[in-house]
Amino acid sequence: MSNIIERMRVFWQESRQELKRVNWPTREETIRYTLFVVGFSIFFAIFLGIIDYGFVRILEKIIS
Repeated sequence: MSNIIERMRVFWQESRQELKRVNWPTREETIRYTLFVVGFSIFFAIFLGIIDYGFVRILEKIIS
């Protein structure tokens, strides 16, 4: 039992040390990346919506 507890303790210590070495993005970088992802998602949703609308119109002409 103590072996498991010791291994868990070592794991958490190593995890904390590793997190200190992470190169975290600045606030400005985080905002910029977030806005890029949101903008790209909106663009892609509009693009897929236009393609979907086109396919619907084509299928309506074929069916009727």
